[in-house]
Amino acid sequence: MTSETNPTSATLRLGDPAPWFSGATITGGRVDLHVDAGRWVVLCFLGSLASDVSQQVLAELLSEGAAFKENHLVFFGVLREPPPPEVFQMLEPIVGPCLNFIVDGDGAISRQYGAEGVNRTVVLDPMLSAVADVRFDDPAGHTDMIRNFIRTLPAPGDSVGGPLVAPILIIPRVFEFDFCDYLIRLFDEVGGEDSGFMLDIDGETRTVINPALKRRQDMVISDPGLREMMRDRIARRVVPAMERFFRFAPTRADRYLVSAYTAETGGHFFRHRDDVNAGARHRRFAMSLGLNKDYEGGGVVFPEFGPQAYHPPVGGAVIFSTGMLHEVQEVTKGRRFVFVPFLYGEADVAIRVQNNAHLASGESAYTPGSDLLAALPQAEG
Repeated sequence: MTSETNPTSATLRLGDPAPWFSGATITGGRVDLHVDAGRWVVLCFLGSLASDVSQQVLAELLSEGAAFKENHLVFFGVLREPPPPEVFQMLEPIVGPCLNFIVDGDGAISRQYGAEGVNRTVVLDPMLSAVADVRFDDPAGHTDMIRNFIRTLPAPGDSVGGPLVAPILIIPRVFEFDFCDYLIRLFDEVGGEDSGFMLDIDGETRTVINPALKRRQDMVISDPGLREMMRDRIARRVVPAMERFFRFAPTRADRYLVSAYTAETGGHFFRHRDDVNAGARHRRFAMSLGLNKDYEGGGVVFPEFGPQAYHPPVGGAVIFSTGMLHEVQEVTKGRRFVFVPFLYGEADVAIRVQNNAHLASGESAYTPGSDLLAALPQAEG
């Protein structure tokens, strides 16, 4: 849908992937667009809410508030300046996970969407591609078009007219059952520590612990013999399958962790991607290897590809690109144990070395060679 003869804006055409951005909200939070994939997204470039036209458009679109749901449709109003105090007081109570307002003070976001000086509404599909772009030339016509459009949007899982399947690889029998049981017993003996996640803050990548976003306990495998047993199984059983089906043969693994999501603590991991911070750009594929099945909940969901929850078989691995948005649903009964390394190749070693410069003080620096899955073949002299 477009209200222009030339399809959409100068920088974004219908079907194009939308530029990702991170922006401050009027209440002091942040919106990271890439995390909002997996549902329809309405970006309304309102300019200034001191404008009667922008207030009129906003009021009309907010009348569709029943459609704004976290698992279906989210709305972000993009403002070039904070709203006047009296407008802020009206907006603050309705701000939430599926409706928010971003202050684009320097116009960087607006320029990416062709909205600098041209107020418009852009609608993105669950994979964050543009499906509608309507200017404000006729405010009444604009709101009628957008309201009618969002009323017809199907469930995100039906956004392509048929069932979606995440582009993942499931490999059974990577670890033997008794090896899985041993790792769980070891976790019970040694225990785990609260697990954080990597975040870029003030130009540095550091580990942050936030139980609202991630609740998991990790046990680091430090024993060289045990790590070698894990490496051997990955090299023998995972690498050939990845080479066959993904045309990529990893040679290195980042971290050896046995992790536990427990119902007692509400174990979960909020939607995220594994390669977006500066300290993680070497990661190509993530592996989630199941060690048990006596739990409920805890499925891995890839929101861009529908609501289906995936569970690796005991001893088997789910392999997926680190660029895919994913989440681990809350474990509602028992404990979910997994082995969760990242896999990458020789071309990524230089990237990881460069990543050391971005790590905050106290983070573990990378030493090349400690991550090899197997001995590399020697070049002929």
